[in-house]
Amino acid sequence: MKIGIVGGTGKIGEGMAMRLSRIYDVLVGSREIEKAQDTCESCLRYADDNGLSCTVRGLTNQEVVDGADVIILAIPYKHLDSTIAGLHGLEGKIVISPINPMEKHDFFEYIPPTEGSAALHLKKILPESTRLCVAFNNIAGNRWRDIDGELEYSVAVCGDDEESKLIVMDMIDRISLLKSYDAGPLTMSPVIEGLTALVNNIAKCNHMKDVGVRFV
Repeated sequence: MKIGIVGGTGKIGEGMAMRLSRIYDVLVGSREIEKAQDTCESCLRYADDNGLSCTVRGLTNQEVVDGADVIILAIPYKHLDSTIAGLHGLEGKIVISPINPMEKHDFFEYIPPTEGSAALHLKKILPESTRLCVAFNNIAGNRWRDIDGELEYSVAVCGDDEESKLIVMDMIDRISLLKSYDAGPLTMSPVIEGLTALVNNIAKCNHMKDVGVRFV
């Protein structure tokens, strides 16, 4: 299975690429292919220095869509519409949204679009046959990039296509110490996305770092 990361050169995308490329064939995408290739060089260099193997290639975002079976949208909410408008061929693809429409002032505030969540907005602008799931929303970018550290978090997954959810959950359970949980249909996405603002405020107000979610 090939995993594509659209916007794979940011903190979250790069960290995902470094972890996932040990398990899967990973395609890293960017609007500027040179940035995607730089991210891949970092992945390969780290793997070589630590005696690990990884499979990763830097491509354009469109080439990632063309070549991947599962596509992760590792992009800020403000770039969502323009990114999707520039892509084609998403019909029938499994697409994962870890996107949280959030603003930082004196505190973190969840500000969803009129549809109720980034994922519900995404469903509206994607082809009808796209198999959309929500996952990874509550894991900080710094934790993805801390390659030597384990990820001991729970990951809530929601979506309307049951087969796609099972595929995404199996992928999650192969990453570090992550544990996936079926959180129901896509209508649960506002709750999952909104948790990110909550954990960020808890971290800020209580002088904690990289707070996450665990279900026990």
